[in-house]
Amino acid sequence: MLQFFSVEYTSTPLQIFGPKHLTVIVLFTLFCLSFIYFRKAWGEKERKNVRTALAIILAVNEIGLHIWSAYWGIWNIQTMLPLHLCSVMVWITVYMALTRNYSLYEVSYFLGIGGALQAFLTPADAAMYDIPHYRILQTLIAHGLLIVIPIYMTVVEGFRPTLSSFKRIFLWTNIYMVLIFFLNRAIGSNYLFIAQKPPSPTLMDALSPWPWYIPELEIVAFAILFILYIPFLAGDYLKRTNTHIA
Repeated sequence: MLQFFSVEYTSTPLQIFGPKHLTVIVLFTLFCLSFIYFRKAWGEKERKNVRTALAIILAVNEIGLHIWSAYWGIWNIQTMLPLHLCSVMVWITVYMALTRNYSLYEVSYFLGIGGALQAFLTPADAAMYDIPHYRILQTLIAHGLLIVIPIYMTVVEGFRPTLSSFKRIFLWTNIYMVLIFFLNRAIGSNYLFIAQKPPSPTLMDALSPWPWYIPELEIVAFAILFILYIPFLAGDYLKRTNTHIA
């Protein structure tokens, strides 16, 4: 049992989109789809309990990673500070779920889903471990919940982003990236993966070498955020069309 918590890599790495990985993806997808039914079945008490449970699981999961890393002596400021996009989003999403803070929901919706989706599908940080090793499960749970919770808030709680929040979040994300760029140079880190590409296979491998993949990431990020806003853009258009017809 201890081998599943060891810092040593497993004999074979995670097979991206292999049977184990696909099983996790399917389970999280089914969980999200269940919200369509439960949005009508749950009352305020049930919704609060689910929000709280999801927030606690996400927080404990993240704290567990720091404990595990400290235990094995691999915790350091170059890799473990909560400065990666998803690391920041963990605590924003936890607080948002506990408080129903709408401003943080907008951030969580765009950056939580947009940032975590790539890491959920191609978990670079832990891909050298295979399921059921703790490290890869921790990574998949963290990124899976960063996707699930904003979807829950949207489908069950009725929250939705706006066009202004889309523009504002894209702008502030770029400002944050500039700050992290200089921090990376100061401490020799690779937060946001803008100093170099991740060592494990990711979707970023399809982009140009450093530093040219950074502006390409800008384009990809804008496209992802816009795609996340399309359902609401389409909904608003249909609503206006139906109003004119009526």
